Amino acid sequence: MENKIIDKVALICISDKNVLTALSKLKSKLYLPGRKREPNESDIECLKREIREEFNVEIIEDSVRYFDTFQAPADGKEADTLVKMTCYFADYSGKLEAASEIESFEWISYNDIDRTSGVVKLILAKLKELDLIN
Repeated sequence: MENKIIDKVALICISDKNVLTALSKLKSKLYLPGRKREPNESDIECLKREIREEFNVEIIEDSVRYFDTFQAPADGKEADTLVKMTCYFADYSGKLEAASEIESFEWISYNDIDRTSGVVKLILAKLKELDLIN
């Protein structure tokens, strides 16, 4: 049987060795900012649009750097549904504020791993292994 793939693009933003996470309205797990791409949308276009919608800030396009792609079972979905998350580092201009479907945001360390979704756990483990986060 074929797995269903939820294809997402995410921002990894690190400050003082903590990583930016968001909490969606009506959700309990923290996730990395970003979402599913629109039809025919590039990763960078998706990242810029989503971060603008979620945080009212602008991604600085020439700061965008590919990090890695991660895959894990999707939280709260059928067992055969996977999340594929393509992650980018990027800087932004403006002041972060929770907008759209975002309830709140926080800067977390590896110690907060149990509060995150399955795919974010993999990403945090890699960031910790590379000594990019506390």
